[in-house]
Parts: sequence; structure tokens; C-alpha cells
Amino acid sequence: MRSKYRAIGALIIVTAALFAGCATQKGAFKASVDYSIEDGVIVLEEPERSPRQQSMIEFRAEPMDVVRVGFVGLGMRGPGAVERFTYIEGVAINGLCDKYVERAERCQVYLTNAGMPEATIYSGDEGYKALCESDDIDLVYICTPWQLHVEVAVYAMNHGKHVAIEVPCANTVEECWRLVDAAERNRVHCMILENCCYDHFELTTLNMAHQGLFGEIIHAEGAYIHNLEPYWEHYADNWRLEYNQAHNGDVYATHGIGPCCQALEIHRGDRLDYLVAMSTKSINGSKLTKELMGTEECKQGDQINTLIRTANGRTIDMQHNVMTPRPYSRMYQLVGTEGYANKYPIEGYTFKLDVLRDVAKDEAPDIEDLNHHTFAPKEVVDEMTELYKHPVQRQLVNGVPLQEYSLQVGGHGGMDFIMDYRLVYCLRNGLPLDMDVYDAAEWSSMGELTRISIENGSKPVKVPDFTRGDWNKQEGLTFYFAE
Repeated sequence: MRSKYRAIGALIIVTAALFAGCATQKGAFKASVDYSIEDGVIVLEEPERSPRQQSMIEFRAEPMDVVRVGFVGLGMRGPGAVERFTYIEGVAINGLCDKYVERAERCQVYLTNAGMPEATIYSGDEGYKALCESDDIDLVYICTPWQLHVEVAVYAMNHGKHVAIEVPCANTVEECWRLVDAAERNRVHCMILENCCYDHFELTTLNMAHQGLFGEIIHAEGAYIHNLEPYWEHYADNWRLEYNQAHNGDVYATHGIGPCCQALEIHRGDRLDYLVAMSTKSINGSKLTKELMGTEECKQGDQINTLIRTANGRTIDMQHNVMTPRPYSRMYQLVGTEGYANKYPIEGYTFKLDVLRDVAKDEAPDIEDLNHHTFAPKEVVDEMTELYKHPVQRQLVNGVPLQEYSLQVGGHGGMDFIMDYRLVYCLRNGLPLDMDVYDAAEWSSMGELTRISIENGSKPVKVPDFTRGDWNKQEGLTFYFAE
């Protein structure tokens, strides 16, 4: 049986204009693909689908009794992923790969502790190629530095492997198209490892949204606000700071935009239309990169702000800040005609009916009484969150609900494990994944699209339609379950 959750359809339709190619322009900017400008809107070229390719909307691969997985990149995120997979039934960990062989070797202990056979070790700059070419690998799980994500993923897909890629999956629009084309051409899954979509609050709120509790969602907010000062030097060869130093824009948008896009059912009845971005100057970033890297300039502003409009007339507000001492926040807000959800800094919900019940008196409400404008009472929220837990959270693992089981395994409060479990579950049962290659492309494209907007005086930039016109062929976001 499969469960399907549909948001209320949007009422406002904004027709996207078609733009022709243009000749060389005054002040032309650098982009990874060709572009045109019409009425002040920057539009990147969208390549046509090759006859060899097919849409991956609701794609199903052949089911497999055992998912044979190989991990590439065992520095920051990789070891935790290896350990989590030892808790999932129907998994064989057959490959461990890292540039540095000792990192791969250290991960064997997770297999030994779980009573699993040791995996084949791959190492060196091109060790991933041998892993991808291996006949005993079905899924390549990629946790390398961002710059290597597409290189490894495309090579794996060209060798018939499904891939799961840490965020962001790609760094440019051109790389996003490469992922889409490789998945469509080879008919294999390409899943973005956006773990925040599986946070317990986000999952419950998503179910509420798709059950219509918020009415029509007209606005969403998301962010990645995380002071990385204690962590920069722990990234091998300083790759992450180097990337931030060299690139302006929201280079790590997926944590914020992913849950928002799921709630708005992007490319499942609506699509991202265009965005406008701006940045502050770089103060802390410039100081940091000069101290650690000896550079005289940090291109990325300390704070990045982005506004996105959808084809159906809804908006998303995004923020990125890894340079200032703000408390950690992904913001995550949903604004609906009947209700509201907020995760940071305080989790809570408000609903229109609650307010009406409070103020339904003979006399006019006291506008000075701010109690009329606060979150629903805790006891109401507790009851609703239990009632509206997402079916994914209720899946049984060894007789224990997945949400509860995930807390035992860990990984960002359990959301990492839920993500991994759902990936394996869908592969084993031949079901479409919760997040597809178009999610990977849409969310990852924010890095370059915001840079282009910022570098051109915050001009609007059209978001490419990576589905190539198929964005409204699936009716609502679906989470699939086996019969």
C-alpha cells in the first residue's frame, strides 16, 4: 500500500516567459551554461532531453533483496553513515573508499562490531572508479568534498549504480544538468542526502501540511545559520573554507530549502520560478580566510538573503550565514491561510480556529492582549503532533516505530538514520525514492543561481526547470510503502 499526501492546489498561476538566446552583452557575467536576458530577468539555457533519456518522475528500479553499498569519502560524514548502515536489515557493505587509505581502513571496525564481513578497501585519487566498476556494488554513497560529488556520481551512474550524494549534490547549474542527464540516461536513482527533510518536526509538519491543517501554504522560510568557526580546520586540506572564500551566494541552501520544497510539493504541481539574492559585505569571512589561508579577499558575504517565487504565486525566504555567532537555525516556517508552523528558536504552531475561539466574544478583542497572538497551548500541540506523525515515523523496525528506533541509532537526533532507512527500504521494495534527481538539481542549483543574482545587482534569475516540463505531471508528494 502507498500513502499519498497532497497539499491544497495553489490558485494563482504565473506563466513563465520564454526567452530567446542573445548575443554578447555589455557587462556579460560568467555562468556555467549559456544565458539570455529579457525584461531584466536572467535566464540560463535549458538543454533539451536526449532521445536516449526518459523522465525520472516516480521512477521505480527493480527490487533487490540485499542492497550492496560502497561508500566514497570517509572523512567528516562518511564514517557515521557506514556505522548507521550496519543497523539496517538487507544491507551488505562491500566497499570503503577514501583518498587516504587509513580512513577507509578505520571504518572496518564498524563492520566487525556488527558481525559483518570486512569490505574491500579502495584508495587514492581515483579509487572510486574501481569501486564504481565493481560487480558487487548496487549503491554508491558519496560523502566526499563538494567539488568531487558530480565527478563520482556521474561515473557511478554510467556504470549502472544508484547514487546517494551528500549536500550539495552539485555546485553549478551545468553540474546539476549532468546529474539529471546521467540519471535519465542510465535509468538509475540519484538521491540527495538531505537529512533535514527527515527531522521529526519537519516530518510531522509535512504531514500536517499535506493533510490541509495549514490551509493553502503561501510562504515558507528556511536557512542554514551555523557558526562554523570551531569546525573549519577539521575539513581535510581546508576545502570547505576555501570553497566559501572563492564563491559568493547561498552555497549550502539545501538544509533550508529542502523541507520548504517538500511542503510546497515542488515539481509535483508547482515549480520554483525565479529568485533574487543579495549579500552583506564580508567582514568575519575575510578575517578568517586571511588568518587561515593567507587570502586578501573572501568573496562570500557574511550573510546571504534569497527570495524565491513559485509558478503558483507562493514565496520562499532563504538565509545563509556561517560566519557570525548567531545561534544555530534552519528557520523552517510555513505560513498558511489557516495555520502556521515554526521550528526555530521555539517550536510551535498556530491555527486560525484557535484564535477565533479565543476572541469569539460579544465585545471586541483587546488589541493590547498579546496572548491572542501566540502559539497554541503545549497540550494542544502535543496531542496534534502525536496524531499527525508522518507514516514514515510510524514505520516499524524490529517492532519499534522508526522515529523511536532512530533515536537509538542516532545521527543528528535520528534524522540521518531515517534518511538511510528510507533509501534502503525503497530500493529493496522497488519503490520511487522520497527525494529524486530533480530535487537534487533544484535544491543544489541555488549556489550558482544566487551568485549570479548577487553579482548582477540582485537581478532576478530564472530557476531552470530540471524536469523539462514534467513538473506538474505528478499530483502531490508521495511517500511509498510496500504492500
